[in-house]
Amino acid sequence: MTILANNSDSVRASSPGDSWQSQMKSAIRDVDSLLKRLQLEKFLNGSQESGQLLDKIGAKASSQFPVFVPLPFLNRMKPGDLDDPLLRQVLPFAAEDESPTHYSIDPLGESDSVLTPGLLQKYKSRVLLITTGACAVHCRYCFRRHYPYQESPTSIDQWQTAIDQVANDDTIEEVILSGGDPLTVVDYKLGELVRRLDAIPHVQRLRIHTRLPIMIPDRVTDRLLEMLERSR
Repeated sequence: MTILANNSDSVRASSPGDSWQSQMKSAIRDVDSLLKRLQLEKFLNGSQESGQLLDKIGAKASSQFPVFVPLPFLNRMKPGDLDDPLLRQVLPFAAEDESPTHYSIDPLGESDSVLTPGLLQKYKSRVLLITTGACAVHCRYCFRRHYPYQESPTSIDQWQTAIDQVANDDTIEEVILSGGDPLTVVDYKLGELVRRLDAIPHVQRLRIHTRLPIMIPDRVTDRLLEMLERSR
């Protein structure tokens, strides 16, 4: 498992008051804490009902892909409701360990789309840049949990090879920043990446694949907005 929600390089605070980073660091990281916070202790007290649930909860799934739930998202869940749809997005169940013959750890075929480390192209005129393996939440339906993030660039200098690849191909009109979640990257680093892509004339669109504004709304800071507004 290579997704690193607590990757210190990705979420290191640039100042002590970076509340969105503090909220990432205080996220729930285990099933017991998650259920206790939602007043679902009855499923942890050894009762028959508890045993039935624990049979369904995937201990293996949880160890391979750890629970990670920021408090702002948890606070939107309905206490006492095991079937709350937001909870079901993040609570591991044993079904995750099922592996029918037609399943794949690379369901989107991304391993065949790599141009350079971290840069993927599946469609004409569009590329996707993996900026980080860190996320603000671990969705149980994640289709990229087995992605080899350790092979992807994570710094400005390392990104330059991918940026050069984009600059040298004038058929590329759109760049998608993805991950992990690009908004776990600190503003100064993300801003420099955007600036370098902005300098490539034939790139017309920049998209950011992110759930952070939903998971931790405080991530949408004035500094972030100012940085994005500077881009054409």
